[in-house]
Amino acid sequence: MFIGEYNHNLDDKGRLAIPAKFRAILNKGAVVTKGLDDCLFLYSKEQFEKIAAKFAALPISQAKARSFSRHILAGAMEVEFDNQGRITLPEYLRQFSRLKKSIIVAGLYNHLEIWDESAWNKYKGEAERNSNAIAEELGDLGI
Repeated sequence: MFIGEYNHNLDDKGRLAIPAKFRAILNKGAVVTKGLDDCLFLYSKEQFEKIAAKFAALPISQAKARSFSRHILAGAMEVEFDNQGRITLPEYLRQFSRLKKSIIVAGLYNHLEIWDESAWNKYKGEAERNSNAIAEELGDLGI
């Protein structure tokens, strides 16, 4: 399970240290891909295969299904850890999510999100201001 919020720095070669407590889950294989809200998603290879299977089951005749499948699957890249617990984020993904130097790695149960710190702070501030309204809407979903 991935939970928590962690500050890390992206080095000049695009390498990012992943919190040590998550490496045991990810060291059997990891996949990074374009996420939503201008962040990246980092999945264990096993979890990503489950998600990819769901995308493969979507009807290719529907434009929105094709578009979102392309976003997640074509944007994906397998990554490996170096001896210092870092992964290298491909340039196209760093550009997509506008990553600079200071990075937030946020745990969201079955995956991690990788954010530029300023984008994370802006997003988090807005979500916190609207948390009561969000909670009421989620109540309709049984949460």
